[in-house]
Amino acid sequence: METFELDQVNRFILKKQYLLEDNKTDDIVKITEDLCGLHSTELTTSYLSLFARTNNFMKSNLEEALYLNKTLARIRGMRRTLFIETQNLIPIVYTATSNIIEGSFEKYMEFHKVTLTEYQEVSQKIMGILNGRELSASEIRKEMDSKSNIPAIIQVMCNYGLLIRGKPIKDWRDRRNKYALFNDYFPSLDLTKIDEKDAIQLLVEKYIKSYGPVSVNDISWWTGLTKTKIRDALDTTNYQFEKVKISKLNKVLLMFKEDIDTLKSINISGKQTLTLLPRLDPYPMGYKERDRYIDEKYYGNIFDRSGNITSTIFLDGTAIGVWDMEDKPENIVKIYLFNAIEQDLIDDLYLKAQQIGHFFFDKKVKIKECESMIPLTERNAGGFMSPLKNC
Repeated sequence: METFELDQVNRFILKKQYLLEDNKTDDIVKITEDLCGLHSTELTTSYLSLFARTNNFMKSNLEEALYLNKTLARIRGMRRTLFIETQNLIPIVYTATSNIIEGSFEKYMEFHKVTLTEYQEVSQKIMGILNGRELSASEIRKEMDSKSNIPAIIQVMCNYGLLIRGKPIKDWRDRRNKYALFNDYFPSLDLTKIDEKDAIQLLVEKYIKSYGPVSVNDISWWTGLTKTKIRDALDTTNYQFEKVKISKLNKVLLMFKEDIDTLKSINISGKQTLTLLPRLDPYPMGYKERDRYIDEKYYGNIFDRSGNITSTIFLDGTAIGVWDMEDKPENIVKIYLFNAIEQDLIDDLYLKAQQIGHFFFDKKVKIKECESMIPLTERNAGGFMSPLKNC
């Protein structure tokens, strides 16, 4: 069993994640495919994740892919979380995770006070209203003149592949969106073309290719699937796996045998890689066992009690600080470093903070350094969304 240095493995992952300066690409469909999707609980996260991995990304690029060319779509997938997926991955993700999503149907409907009969009747009416159209939940409710919980029913319809989340109502930062029939967006896409066992195997293989070396715990956490299903997928795959170790971590991990030579060839010398990633970015959210990129004593600074990661500063794949944005009374990007770093890295950090701030606000921003922060594990739910709020 071979052992690799942690710095080498992290750089290997950064390369696969398009986070090295010399391997960024402007092909956002390829990025999405190779990352097994983009976290999209908030649509802004997807924009910022792509901004970090491209050279010339514009907001219109993602909008065109989602709403015009329809090469990407926003669906519920792993861990019942919203992801942006490619057309190739949509049937795989949908089928592999459908039992997880369907398992929560009754509790969800009960919580929102919707009966099964009511859901069936209202969903059919919504299908008729949206035929060839794209409307918001409030517009649908107005046309139906119904007292039913329309937003809850719409969410279930999206989960079952009947509807698709379309354009935001206002702009890319608006959390509200319009809805359309899934078949209107993807008339030739068959969500049932793959059976569950094959879909799980394909998803597990895709994840290991994108994030390996990984543990079974990592795979189970990321997919939301049981370890039994994960092990079944590993036992039946046609790929050859190798067990490897990472120095300092003392864990046995899995990766494709065909990737071993690529990992060995990774050179850790040269310019360091400084990256500002948004909350819930695929890179840090790709692992359950996170000691590969965060010192335990700083864990509470970037993760809340539910395991959500905030907007984080990474140096060569290791978390070194937190960043945040604020638009009142002026546009500011805040930064908080766990420890001092060299001046040339500070200069690079300020430059990247200016760039991401300008992308977000469409204007120049000020940079503010924070001397302290309240750990996210000591704050209420949602604190990870504004980690430096009181700075």
